[in-house]
This record gives sequence, structure tokens and C-alpha cells, in this order.
Amino acid sequence: MPPFSPPTFTTSRTVPSRVAVVAHGLTEEALGADLPGGLAASDLKRLGFTAGSGQVQLLPSGDRLVAAVGLGPAADVTTGVVRNAAADLARAARRHRAVATDLAAASGIDAATATQAVVEGMSLALYRFGYQSRAGSGGNRDSLAKVTLVGSTAAGVRAAVETGVAMAGGVTLARDLVNEPGGSLTAPAFANRVRRVAKEAGITVKVLDEAAIRRAGMGGLLGVSRGSSNPPRFVELTYTPKGVTAARRTGTIALVGKGITFDSGGLSIKSGTGMMDMKKDMAGAAAVVGAMSVLPAMAPKCRVRAYMPMTDNMLGGDATRPGDVLTIRNGKTIEVLNTDAEGRLVLADALSMASEAGPDAIVDLATLTGACMVALGPRIAGLMGHNDAFLSQVEAASDRTGERVWRLPLPADYRKMLDSTVADMKNIGGQYGGALTAGLVLAEFVADGIPWAHIDIAGPSASDADEEERTKGATGFGVRLLVDLVASFQKVGSE
Repeated sequence: MPPFSPPTFTTSRTVPSRVAVVAHGLTEEALGADLPGGLAASDLKRLGFTAGSGQVQLLPSGDRLVAAVGLGPAADVTTGVVRNAAADLARAARRHRAVATDLAAASGIDAATATQAVVEGMSLALYRFGYQSRAGSGGNRDSLAKVTLVGSTAAGVRAAVETGVAMAGGVTLARDLVNEPGGSLTAPAFANRVRRVAKEAGITVKVLDEAAIRRAGMGGLLGVSRGSSNPPRFVELTYTPKGVTAARRTGTIALVGKGITFDSGGLSIKSGTGMMDMKKDMAGAAAVVGAMSVLPAMAPKCRVRAYMPMTDNMLGGDATRPGDVLTIRNGKTIEVLNTDAEGRLVLADALSMASEAGPDAIVDLATLTGACMVALGPRIAGLMGHNDAFLSQVEAASDRTGERVWRLPLPADYRKMLDSTVADMKNIGGQYGGALTAGLVLAEFVADGIPWAHIDIAGPSASDADEEERTKGATGFGVRLLVDLVASFQKVGSE
């Protein structure tokens, strides 16, 4: 199939004459007043439309359709509500070539913020990925190619359209990477893809091959890759704000993303069912790449360096065995008791590397533990780390973007669960608290004094169904959160 192409978005004060669907956003209170576009409250109520969030009702109106899009109670309308309503509209109107909507204006919230949300919601809801033949693709093809946003045409609103397009593009890139089969997106292929992205975005890229990784002393990454027929890669990206002196920068953030392109579990092999969606185990790295691709268009004043260890976790004849001891770049040793707890091994090297550069903060994203999914379900990422002020910035970015996180503790007394008799630590703890002990492993490789956030995205990295702006498969979770965090970042003191 051809690559996904979202609709184009334009702004206008009035509804263009040649559109197939005119969509009006309605709050619950609006049903009691005169409605736009020939809509009648009595007709809508008879059809069961109450303007509740998630409702879309299409009606004929002359030679086109008019759509009522529910926003819920006016007092409850948020950016997320607008984004979700836009996604619902996109799905309802996807077979029509041109749509006009006043969703942003009808929301009652800041026009630029609402406009960006509409662009994101409609673009992401229409996303598709697949290898279907033309004959087999059937109803998978959409017609929606142009969306007119009716209301303000102010410069700030037009800029919000561009921001929304860029943000959706970063999320789409992350989804594409995660959805790509692990047999084709090997570590070398992933690194090559990132090279192309970096070139297009105008950011600096450095790729370490297996020999360079060995010279760098990345024993965790090398240990995980031993069972693979594909050599590992370690990719670094750097965004430096143009025209901004070092003194005027808001700081430097390091982003670290887990890039396990397929996870069989290694010798501690997963079940067949547990392995089925393990191409997504590089969703952390994909989110980092997606975020980095957006930064030049957003032009934040923060310098950003990204680190992504890439390999698959397979069962070759020289695969790391339970009981083996690996030496991480910072010199600490880890006894590997479960080869399926491999993400923390490759992240240990990446966090060590990131720490050496002395950033003002570090964020890592990883599909790290099933335990986090047990605790928080499929929609919410686990947040752990050091420095309350910085973690609060991550939470604020989460609130603004709708990519939900929930803070979990890193109890110091749980560290003894990782004690080893032959190494500095084991790679797994006890039966319980698996998300927390995984976080405690990572904490060992962040240099003292550096604010650090670990985001376990095992749950929200993928969706089982088309819902809100998510589509079945990869969600691209973390792209919007990271971009927002970088744009709003403020240095914090050490704790």
C-alpha cells in the first residue's frame, strides 16, 4: 500500500461552497438554542443525539451532508475532548473528499490550542498501515483529502495548523516504525531509517556499528545481541536550536529510547502468544525518533540529545545464558537471570552514555514491563525517577498532551531484591513489584545529581482497536509528550 497521507488543512472564515460534509461542534447546552447549518434540535433528539462526547450524527442537507459532533457539557470541554471529537468526525466522514468544520471555534477554548487538537485528532484517526495488495485492501482506502477549519484565520491559528500537522507527522512516523515487521526492521535497517529521518529534519546523527559498540564498552547491548544474526546498532541524534546562543538555551535534555526490534525472550523464551506483538518492543526508540523529527519545525530553545540502543533478542547458539554476567559501560556488572528482561540491559548502556554528557535532565521511554500494564492497564504509562520538580514537568506535559502517565515509587528498600552474590546486581527482582525493580535497575546507571524520568509505555504503546485518536496497532505514544516537555523545559536544581 502507498504510505499514509493525511488530509490537508486550511483555515477560512466561512464554509467553502464545494465540500461534501459540513460539521458543527455542539455542546449539550447548544441543543437548547438555534443550531447552525440547518440542524434542528428536534431532529437530532429524535435520532438519539444528545451532544454527548463521542457522538456524531450525519444528516442530508441539500446536495451535501451536515454533521453534528458532540462535545459534551460546555464546562467539561478540554483539549482532549476536542481532539477526540475531531477523531470521531474523521472516522464518520472518511469516505467524503472534502469536509468543513467549526469544531475549534465551537469548543469555547483557546482558538490556537483547539485548532491544533482538531488537526491532530483528524490526522491520527485516519492513519493506516498495511501490506495489503490492491485487490485485498477493499474498504481500507479513504477519500478524505481536504479539511477546512471554519472560524478564525488569525496568524496564531494558522501557525497552530502547522504545529498540528508537524506533531501528527511525528506520531505517524513512530507508528510506522513500530508497525513495521521485526523481520524487515532489523537493527541495521532501523538505524538506516533514522539516518534518513535525521537528514530530512536537519538534525545531527551518529551511528555506532558493532565494532564501535564493543570499543565503547556497551556490554548490555552486546550481551542481548549475542543470539541475533543481525548486528546491533547504537544511534545518537542531536538537535541544536538554530540562532540561539548557549547562554540563551533553556538547557539540554537527553532522550533515551529502548530499541529492541523484536523480542523473543531469548533463551528465557516467551510463549507463542506472548511473542505475537513483540515487534512493538522498540516503541520507546520510535517515540524518540518521532519527537526528534518534529523539533526543527517547533524550534524549541532546548538542546536535545537522543540515544537509542538497537538489537533484537533472539535464540542463536551464542545467546546470553541465564547466569551470565554482563559489564555495562559505566563499569557496573549485572547477573542475567532472565534473558527476557533485556530492555533494562540495553538501556543501562544508553543511560550511562547519556549521563557522561552531563545533560540537565534525562528521560527514557521503554516498553519495559508487563508488570506496569498489570498496575496501570493499557492506556496509562508508569512514571518513575529522581527529582520531584522535573517529574512534575513531565506530568504537566502529560496533562497538556493527553498522553497519560501515573507516578510510581522507587522504594530504596526494594533495592535488596536485586542483590547478587556474583555481580553488582541481578537483572530481575522478586515475584512482585516488577515495574519498580526494573526502574531501580535503570536508576543505577543515571549519574548522581541528574534529574531523571523513566516512562514505562508497555501499555499505551499499542491499541487493540480504533478509538479516539488511536488506531489499532501502534499508537506513537510519547511523541507529543516529549515534544511538549522539551518546548516547556526549565532547569531544576538537584535534590
